[in-house]
Order: sequence, then C-alpha cells, then structure tokens
Amino acid sequence: MSLPRFAPFPDVEVRQHILPVEWTVYLDTWTSLAELHLRLSDSQFRNAIIEDASSLTTFLTSFFHELANDDSLLPQTLLLRKKCFFLLHRIYSEDNVPAPLLGWSLLSDACRIFSKSAQFRSLLERLWKRKAASIENSLQPAKISLIKYLDSKIPEKAQSTLEKLAALLRLSPDAGMYMITGSDFLDSLCNAHPKVDTSFQTKLTTTAYLGLISLLGGAKPNFSALSDHLYSLKANGEQQAKIGAAQTSLIADLVTNTPLLHKIRDKATVPEAARVKNFATSLSSFQQLSVARPKKLVRRKVDKGKSQATEDEHGHGAFDEIHVHRMSMISQIQDLFADLGSGFVVKLLDEYNDNIEEVTAHLLEDSLPPHLANADRSEPIPSLSAAKPHFTPRPTPTAVERRNIFDNDEFDRLAVDASRLHIGRRNAKSTADTILSDRTAAPRKSAIISALAAFDSDDDERDDTYDVEDVGGTVDSAAPGPDEADVDLRDKNEEALFRAYTTTPDLFARDAESRRGKARTALKSETGMTDEVIEGWGLMMGRDPKRFRRLRAKFSAFYGQQTQLASTSWRATPAGSDAEVIEASGEGQGQRGGRGGGRGRGRGRGRGGGGRGDGNVAGPNDEKGTQVSRQRKEANKSSRANHNRRDQRARKMARGGLPG
Repeated sequence: MSLPRFAPFPDVEVRQHILPVEWTVYLDTWTSLAELHLRLSDSQFRNAIIEDASSLTTFLTSFFHELANDDSLLPQTLLLRKKCFFLLHRIYSEDNVPAPLLGWSLLSDACRIFSKSAQFRSLLERLWKRKAASIENSLQPAKISLIKYLDSKIPEKAQSTLEKLAALLRLSPDAGMYMITGSDFLDSLCNAHPKVDTSFQTKLTTTAYLGLISLLGGAKPNFSALSDHLYSLKANGEQQAKIGAAQTSLIADLVTNTPLLHKIRDKATVPEAARVKNFATSLSSFQQLSVARPKKLVRRKVDKGKSQATEDEHGHGAFDEIHVHRMSMISQIQDLFADLGSGFVVKLLDEYNDNIEEVTAHLLEDSLPPHLANADRSEPIPSLSAAKPHFTPRPTPTAVERRNIFDNDEFDRLAVDASRLHIGRRNAKSTADTILSDRTAAPRKSAIISALAAFDSDDDERDDTYDVEDVGGTVDSAAPGPDEADVDLRDKNEEALFRAYTTTPDLFARDAESRRGKARTALKSETGMTDEVIEGWGLMMGRDPKRFRRLRAKFSAFYGQQTQLASTSWRATPAGSDAEVIEASGEGQGQRGGRGGGRGRGRGRGRGGGGRGDGNVAGPNDEKGTQVSRQRKEANKSSRANHNRRDQRARKMARGGLPG
C-alpha cells in the first residue's frame, strides 16, 4: 500500500487566504504524513523516495524556502520542522539522493533554518564528502553569475545571491573552499568593494572572510592557497593606496572589521604556515580606524534586587517564621497583657492589620469579635513545619560486584570434563626421580644441535667485510616514498623553470605567440605543466625577489655529481719523486696488497699475484671491465678462506661436535 503524496507548501499569497482552522489541519496532515514516511523500513523508504520523489522533493524544497524567508512560521511549524529534518537526514544518508535536494539553494535555506544545529553541520560535512561533484555542479552557475555581476557596472545585482550564499558558507567550509578556489571570485569582490555602499560592503567583506577562513579548516589547512590570496589582497590594497582610496579597499575592511588576522595567527602554528604568518603580520599595516564599524552594544541586565523574595531573606526563619518587626509588636502587647500567648496575639494583629493601638483598645474594652473572644488566650505560636530539603536525594548505589579473569570460563559454566578434575596435585604418586626420568616432553638432541649450528659465537668465522655494521654508516635500502618522489619532481621542474627564466624571461609572457612557440612547448613537455601554471610561476617570480635569490643560490652552485672518487694515498713514482699518483683502475699492475687488477681496496695481506683482470668492481656501471670483475668476484667467493672455514665448522656442528 503506497502512502499519499505530499502537497507543496504554499507561499505567502496563498497562506493569506487560508483560514486558521484549515491551516491547522494542513499542518497536522503534513506532520502525520512525514511521520508515516519515517516509520517505513529502509527498503520501503528507498522505494518511497523513488516512487514519490517529485512530491516529497517539491514539498521539502518549498517548505524550507518559505520557512527560511518567513520567521513568523517558526512557532507554528515546530513539530513539522523536526519531522522534515529527520526526513532530510534519512534521505541524505542514502546512496541515491534526488538531484533537487543537492542544489545549493535548498542547502542554503536549510542552513538558515538549522544554523545552530551541530547535527546538521556534521550531516552536511558527510554529504559533501559523498556528493561533492553534484553540489559543486549546482554551485558553479551561481559562482559564474556572481563574478559577472560583481565585475559589471551595477554590482548590486549580486546582493541577493550573496545574502543567500552566506548562510551556506557559515556552516560548510567545503562550500567556502570551493568558492574561494581560484583568483576570479576574490578579484571580483575586490573590484566591487569600492563601488558599493556601506551595507553592501559589509556583505562583500563577510563573504571574503568566510571563504578565507574555510582554507584554515579541516585536518590539513591549505596554507599555500591562503598565502596566494593574501598576497593578491595585499597587492590590491597597495594599488588602492597609490590612487588615494586605501580606506575603500577590501583588505582594509577585512583586517579592521573581521578577526581574520587573529584566526590566522591561532591556526598558523606549523612550520608550513610560516609564510602565511608573515603575510598576516604585514597586513596589519592596512588597519584603518576610520573604516571601523561601531560594535553592537549588548545591553546587560542590571540586577536591581527585584527578584522574588526567599523565605529567610528578611529573617522570618529566625523567629519561628515570623518577621522580626511582628515579634516586636507581640512583645509590646505582651508587656501590657502578660497572660496572652504569642499565638493569640498574632491572631489579634492579623484581625486588626498590625495596628497595636486598635488591638490594645479592643482588649481593654473587651470588645473582641466572637471567634477571638472564645479563643484560647494562652495559645503559643504553632511549631515550625519540618524543614524541606533543597536537594534531590541521591539514589542508592548498586552493590559492588567483584569480577576476575575466570568469569564465564568452562569451570564457571560447569562445562569442564570430569576427568580433568582432581584434588591436590594431578599425579600425587610421582616423585622427582620419575619426573626427571620421563623424557617424553624433553627436546630432541637434533633440535638442540641444529640450534647450536645456527648460532655463531665467533665473529672471525665469517666474512663481515660488507656487513652494514662495518661499512661505516647505515645503508638506506628502502625505495623512495611518494613524498620523496614528489619533492624530486618538484625540484626538477623548478630547476627547469628557473633556468628558462634566467636565460629567456620572454618565454613566460602571457600572449598567444609565446604560448605557440617551440620553447614554450618544450618547457611544457619537460615539466608537464600547463600554460597558466608556467605563466603564473613567472609572474610570482617577478614579484618575489627573495624567491629568485633563493633559487639562484640553489641551482647556480655545485650540483654534487661526482662519478669517480680518486685515491689520495701517497705512492712512490718510478722516478722516486714524492708526488701522489692515482692507482690504475684497470691495468692490473699486480701490486702487493691488492686482490686483483689494481682495485686499491686490499688490506695489505693478499698474495700479491694480481693482474687477473682489467676492471674494478667499484668502477662505473657502464664499463665492461667493471661487470667482468664483479662476476669473477661472485664466482670465486666460495673458494676463499673465511667461507670455507665457516662451512666446515657448520658441518662439524651438525655432526654433533662441540665448539673448541
């Protein structure tokens, strides 16, 4: 059975012609229908969204639009608003969300209604992660139209759109990040700021502030984009100052009337934010007291002591709940009539409105009314009622239940096998001799010998020439990670751009001829960048002399590429001179102390035969002699001293011998 369809929420003109009784019925009907949709199971709710998507979507869109633009509806639609929030939450939690409910207009209306709801903020954040493409597609036309109107001669046309967009930017940092991405939108705000009145300037400043602050949100703030925007704002402010319009610039309004600089200083605590922090410090010079808007005065309620009086505020509790002034009246009457009780005097004062003279006259004339004349004249003041506690008694704490690690085990559940139960020791008749003679659980001799064979206690029994511990440092055998690869690629691209900038600065010109040139094409193929990125890099390089000096010092110095390290040890020349000579790397002189063809790495105790090859194992990789020497070294390694001794010792230990 399908549920009834939703009727759209009427606008203001239609609501004016609806009677109050009928309007109440309409609200109850919408609330009941929303409750029925919420009670559906997940599968039924998905089918209801698909089957009734048009009516449900139209109702939610019209309801949130009217509620966001008419505050008088809030008291009447509290329950319906709650049900619609639950409907929206459930729809946004599904995978298939109707496209009209992902439009920025509906999201903005919902943000105005639920501006203080933390649940809606988190719901919007999760929705943006799953449906970012759809929401950004709906925001793109609004962004384009705003840029068009702000750059026109009548920027006031964008006022209504900015007012509606501000509610979404306050609750969604993702929306602010999308709007501020790129320099077009921020440049349009800067251009329109001096042309409009003060009220519209406030809205432009608020939009720019929300967009810039969104770059500081999230787990990883985008300090790079924020620094670029701050630099652009600073350049615009300096340009306005040159023409004498510094007070009308957007940056002056931002740093004076918004907490932008304080937010940046609080967030910029990591080393990557050093540049942003420096920009924030330099922007302090744009503060203008003349453009500061007066702060809204908050009228604080002054305590005038007019609160409700408590029981003991005037001393009633000190004299049996009777005011001290009345006690004075009772004392005066009892001084004249000592036989009267305090309770009877209180009744007299109540009868004659605390008039002592009138009470005294009636007592002397004995003209009291019948209910007082027949009353007990020695009646005391009634006793106080039991004092009521002013605090809620604490509930009785539950009994403490001790727990241990054996709870709910097989013994606790009485599921253990009876054959495993015993009193005292398991084998009461066993002695130490029987336990030691039982070798069923003892380790085998072969396992012990194998473990001893694997353990090498003598460091001289193996060749540790090329061990990591003996080469004089650690060897990083791990492959470079993605971060290191990105750094290398960035340095390579930056070096190519810098060398092209120093040789031919015209290569970075922003014209069609330079873009079609062969030099630009070669630079794009080398760096993998687009024309806009290359031209932007050249523009930033021209504006930042510190960066130019840093890159010149980085890429104009020694590259650190040294393919061969020559020996500096002293060798006597054939002529007997004292000059230093370099060993031949591939001649195979067979000098004493070497292990082969002049490698120069021997320890001085070799046989001195030498001359077996014309290569060097430590030579360049592209030489044939180096490869041959390395193959011979690996082929003959097993026939050398340490390796034979190590293998023979392993065989002896495997046969059961002992180290000696």
